[in-house]
Amino acid sequence: MKYRIAGIDVHKRMLAVVIADIAADGEFQFERRKVGTSPSELCQLADWLAAEQVEEVVMESTAQYWRPVWAALERQWRPKRLQEGTGSGQLHLAQAQSNRGAAGRKKDFPDAERLVKRLAAQELRLSFVPDVEQRLWRTIMRRKHQLTRNRVQFQNRLECLLEEAHIKLSSLVSDLLGKSARRMLQAIAEGAASPEAIAALADRRLRATAQQLSDALGACRDIHPVYRQLLKMALEELKLIEEQIDKLDQEMAQLLSAQRDVVQRLAEVPGLGADSAQQIIAEVGPAAAAFPSAKHLASWVGVCPGEQESAGVNYSHRSPKGNRQMKGLLNQAANAAVRTKGSIFEFVYRRLVPRLGHAQAIGAIAHRLCRLIWMILHQAIRYEERGPAVSRSKTERRAKLMIRELRRLGYRVEPMGAQAGVSA
Repeated sequence: MKYRIAGIDVHKRMLAVVIADIAADGEFQFERRKVGTSPSELCQLADWLAAEQVEEVVMESTAQYWRPVWAALERQWRPKRLQEGTGSGQLHLAQAQSNRGAAGRKKDFPDAERLVKRLAAQELRLSFVPDVEQRLWRTIMRRKHQLTRNRVQFQNRLECLLEEAHIKLSSLVSDLLGKSARRMLQAIAEGAASPEAIAALADRRLRATAQQLSDALGACRDIHPVYRQLLKMALEELKLIEEQIDKLDQEMAQLLSAQRDVVQRLAEVPGLGADSAQQIIAEVGPAAAAFPSAKHLASWVGVCPGEQESAGVNYSHRSPKGNRQMKGLLNQAANAAVRTKGSIFEFVYRRLVPRLGHAQAIGAIAHRLCRLIWMILHQAIRYEERGPAVSRSKTERRAKLMIRELRRLGYRVEPMGAQAGVSA
């Protein structure tokens, strides 16, 4: 019985498509065709694959150019068996490294044929591609992550501008984007020339005295108008970045309104919050259904020890690359979790750090967090702190902070009683 597979070598403007019957005896006989990447041409490709009774399609993950091809086939390609209700077609995304040929042997159609041969031999490393809705969540959260990084870069550029203008505000104020610093910078941008009047805009809780602030702002008396204009433009840029981040927060909260309970359960874990919970759901899904065990998730994220073994000797335990977004998030969460007083993560970190050092201890905590996240998502349970020094007041205070953050994002949260939990 025929079983046909198509391989697609993806380019920006062109696709090299081959089709072969892998159930036939002997060498594969390939049918070749070049296809454009416009919407109409992708629609014609889907019709051609259906007419040729193709059951599976495998393509290479070439930059972002595979995305429209995947989306078009996912939406329009319907194999005959699927139409008859006796089977279904499958889309596969192969990591480019697993389809490398011999050096100097890079050609479009041979690359597509190699995809089919290695898929049939189960030699390809396939990527996890979530469904349409989850891909939308990913797009929003990754865009927000980029804007957050832009905000950090903006703070560095702002400090360079102030140093060039001889305004030493960053020497006294730890957060240049905080409320006190922003009021003073706005006054400078609007033309204020008195250091004493500008210093009076600072919050009373600021550690620097009024005299120190006036001395740091002394250059405002004769600052060049160009610097005032540049500072005004910088503050407008900051306002735009923050407005976009707020809009993405609200949009994501609206999209995840049906997953409100999942967000709350993840936000209860030390080191995580509402924003981290939303990013985790966007990356792995609300139930982590694509990962049959916690070990599979840890391996996909890249927070487990690696193995480079030959002749029974393991030469490296370096962790795999994994998912960059999740790996970075878990490392940040691990650093925050070990600073949570009385948590089990603080206890484990203190036990591991003398033997492993800070970096490897944080990696071990990130691995533990990853397994815990899988349990919370896959088994629909809640986190229960079992650290050595947990107090009721600390638990209530953290719960209030989490409820306030969730409500700020637009979630509807009601205080909950004691529920079944899970130990870290």
